Amino acid sequence: MKQKLEQCARALEGCRLIHNAPMKDYTSFRIGGPADLLFMPRTREELLLGLNTAKELGIPRVVMGNGSNMLVSDKGIEGLVIRIAGDFSGIEYDGCTQKVLAGTLMCLAANDALDNGLMGLEWGTGIPGTVGGAVAMNAGAYGGDVKQVLSRVECLIDGEIQHIHPTDGDMAYRYSRFSAPEAIVLSAEFSLSPDDGGAKERSRDYCERRKTKQPLSYPSAGSTFKRPEGHFAGALIEQAGLKGVRVGGAEVSRLHAGFVINVGGATAEDVRILMEKIQEEVFSRFGIMLEPEVKMVGR
Repeated sequence: MKQKLEQCARALEGCRLIHNAPMKDYTSFRIGGPADLLFMPRTREELLLGLNTAKELGIPRVVMGNGSNMLVSDKGIEGLVIRIAGDFSGIEYDGCTQKVLAGTLMCLAANDALDNGLMGLEWGTGIPGTVGGAVAMNAGAYGGDVKQVLSRVECLIDGEIQHIHPTDGDMAYRYSRFSAPEAIVLSAEFSLSPDDGGAKERSRDYCERRKTKQPLSYPSAGSTFKRPEGHFAGALIEQAGLKGVRVGGAEVSRLHAGFVINVGGATAEDVRILMEKIQEEVFSRFGIMLEPEVKMVGR
């Protein structure tokens, strides 16, 4: 593997590449061991080069966005990590259609739409992930989600760039067919509407709710578990008496039980053990198995 990684690094010379990159610096949880190679493409051409090089050399690859929904193993990630964020961003408009590159932060896309007199993305003004990540998991909040406004996806499937108009079966709650490794989102188009005069106020209301009800002062990966049908994960966890329960540096937030937070020095193993404890206790009490919303990656 070492020789293959060296070959990969040579092939990507001139691109943004970090050896043994500490993934805790690239995830909102602030947890994670080193990635063998962290690649940050700036263009579609660089992204394709990285993907093709990894494929040709038989190197494992992980595609990520802003790392806001990831728990990386303490042992790190083997192979090539491709981070589609930062420079891989940009926003354009065609009437009420917003065209966004995958690495653009969802909160920036939402706020830019407001600044351009458009509504439909107000729910996204507090989401820290990228547009690509939001499309891949059909992100949403406060009754809105990507599915409601997504009109076209530009993505890589089997090494070919495709432009797809999503249908009803392509997306569901925290799911879309446009997720890695099967598909890699390059850009998205959102079909928005002229502001009805209340969009900015709705956005401010959503942001205020987040500030007062979510533990934003601690590192986390957002909601730890998906919402079970007919229930709320946070409510079930609270009713199970788990608020404030801690394993190492990982804790069930005392402010909102739906969040596992890093109160200081938490390891991925701490979080994993705590998540399993939550699942076991909630299932024991209510017969409901919580499904993680956080994506676990690494060795």
